[in-house]
Amino acid sequence: MELFAPGMVIDRREVLHGRTWLVTPVRVVWDSEDILVTYLAEGTPLLFPDHPFGPHPWHGRDRWTGTGVLQVHREGDAYAVWTFYKDGERTGSYINFEAPIRRWEQGFDTVDQGVDIWIPAGGTGWQWKDRADVTTLVQVGRLTQDEADAVWAQTEEVAAALDRDERWWSPWDGWTPDPTWQAPDGQASRARLSTPA
Repeated sequence: MELFAPGMVIDRREVLHGRTWLVTPVRVVWDSEDILVTYLAEGTPLLFPDHPFGPHPWHGRDRWTGTGVLQVHREGDAYAVWTFYKDGERTGSYINFEAPIRRWEQGFDTVDQGVDIWIPAGGTGWQWKDRADVTTLVQVGRLTQDEADAVWAQTEEVAAALDRDERWWSPWDGWTPDPTWQAPDGQASRARLSTPA
């Protein structure tokens, strides 16, 4: 497996039913055999290819606004840890349940699976967010029932780990974004839109 170099801008693609649904350029912070860490800068363009399923829930937004986001992925996990920064200050984290990442030469693929866990800044306590979304995603055909069952199994595993105060991503707790990093312009990502998912 060839690793991504720190500072490289790659594509985070949400791939639904084998077709790209959303492309977000992100900057590589760290990459190893087990962990891929990327940064989604405020102002990053959001690209929405036409998709037979219909528009992505974020369709209509042309850029990521409000925060920067550190995204920490561990190979094989059906979630990533998204830590939000406003004006360089950490405001809290999501456990964002999503398909395990699948790498390709210019980025990686995943897709959101609805439910999240919110952990406020400081890490004291946690709470569920959007639990009802999983059932809705099955009803509208974004997830199969088997996929939904796998999501619930993963959420139970993560919730139990949080209750034991086990957070494998804790080495990234003190990280702050480089203030010189600008949002990617998205031109390279637009040029790659024809790359098969």
